[in-house]
Amino acid sequence: MSNADELLRIEGIRKTFPGVVALDGVDFDLRRGEVHVLLGENGAGKSTLIKMLSGAHTPDAGRILVGGEEVRIHGAQDSERLGIATIYQEFNLVPDLTIAENIFLGRQPRRFGMIDRKTMEAEAEVLLARVGVNVSPRARVRELGIARLQMVEIAKALSLDARVLIMDEPTAVLTSEEVEKLFAIVRKLREDGVGIVFITHHLEEIAALGDRVTVIRDGKSVGQVPAVTPEDELVRLMVGRSIDQQYPRERADAGAALLTVEGLTRDGVFHDVSFQVHAGEVVGIAGLVGAGRTEVVRAVFGADPYDKGAVKVAGAEVRRGDVNAAMAAGIGLIPEDRKGQGLVLDASVEENLGLVTLRSATRAGLVDLKGQREAAARIADQLGVRMAGLWQHVRTLSGGNQQKVVIGKWLLADTKVLILDEPTRGIDVGAKVEIYQLINELTAAGAAVLMISSDLPEVLGMSDRVLVMAQGRIAGELAADEATQDAVMALAVSNPTHQKTETEATRGH
Repeated sequence: MSNADELLRIEGIRKTFPGVVALDGVDFDLRRGEVHVLLGENGAGKSTLIKMLSGAHTPDAGRILVGGEEVRIHGAQDSERLGIATIYQEFNLVPDLTIAENIFLGRQPRRFGMIDRKTMEAEAEVLLARVGVNVSPRARVRELGIARLQMVEIAKALSLDARVLIMDEPTAVLTSEEVEKLFAIVRKLREDGVGIVFITHHLEEIAALGDRVTVIRDGKSVGQVPAVTPEDELVRLMVGRSIDQQYPRERADAGAALLTVEGLTRDGVFHDVSFQVHAGEVVGIAGLVGAGRTEVVRAVFGADPYDKGAVKVAGAEVRRGDVNAAMAAGIGLIPEDRKGQGLVLDASVEENLGLVTLRSATRAGLVDLKGQREAAARIADQLGVRMAGLWQHVRTLSGGNQQKVVIGKWLLADTKVLILDEPTRGIDVGAKVEIYQLINELTAAGAAVLMISSDLPEVLGMSDRVLVMAQGRIAGELAADEATQDAVMALAVSNPTHQKTETEATRGH
């Protein structure tokens, strides 16, 4: 490799925060026209490293070289000037602005001193076409779904004409079809000589897209290997141990029905949804994006209204559209957007763990702080939350540890029915297994678990039964031993309304 091919080099980078060594002598380099995968568990130091390159943090020791010259990156403008663009896992878009305004925010083309909207929107349209998004550049960002928001972020990064593109979990919210579109864009950028730092928890993506892999563990770079390295070896490098079983589901005989959903209907969203979840059972809900899965479980939890039907816990009907009634009945919901809806990011671990039990721990207007603290400490220890202390802000925890806190608050509330919406999205392979073990502990204690996941192997590996939704209806139910990827997908792309009509017509004969 010639020096001319090297776009970026990081040597001996060290970074500490109060009580935590985030990075400790990390080395990394990026060549022109390659995809270099940065791999590691949540909390390994990947985010801190990319924040160094984007100017959010400055290193305590070590150096960063761009194009062979040592540089200091003190902010986003320095990073952009050096040809480095970063696409974060959390979207960095302004909801009330248009797509074009977001793409060129702070860099709007001007004509006679005024913003040249026509040029800006025309250029945005070209960028949107490059990422395969057929939407008007004049559309407001708040009108877009998660997948399109991700593609707008990528278009924004492309508009910078960067030589180094850092992509932090870009496929976490995309469907398989959208992932293929993204991969095509990445390959084209690689052909154009762009160097791409690609962070992913989906190990199967590494061989499909990557050239090299650098593994970070506990703030140190522990190895650099080819992208074709077998997955079990990558896992061993990441977590320092082998994971014998990816989906350690411990199945047992189901008990009585804890959750019963009867004929749940919300006009134009979902129709006639009925199912049961029994004590000690994990029921998975699979389906394509837009099938109505999240909308159904939000209605079950009382967060969204429904027009017809009933939700019952242990035979007792739960008042519709009432979250407090659902919680009092023993229903808990871990939402898809854990940061936006499941946590108070600027509150401590202790405060977040006590969110659900705060009311019951209050007497005559006074909170039993000692009792809450003791309970929080017990749950945090039981779940193995990696933290400096209960006082630590949840925002500063890794994704896997944040998810443990969300689960922990419902464990403290002695939840009977726990609904998990995308429970391991954005979580590394080691933390995933820990979440699966928690699910096993919940069901072993007699709880009922209802799980939505777009990760089909996860649904198949952890569910005792799988419900498949299509077009707002239950298209079918599969037992664990008959639930294959092909069987689930056949139901997911079916037309349940048409099937039902055909069945009724046959019965008529």
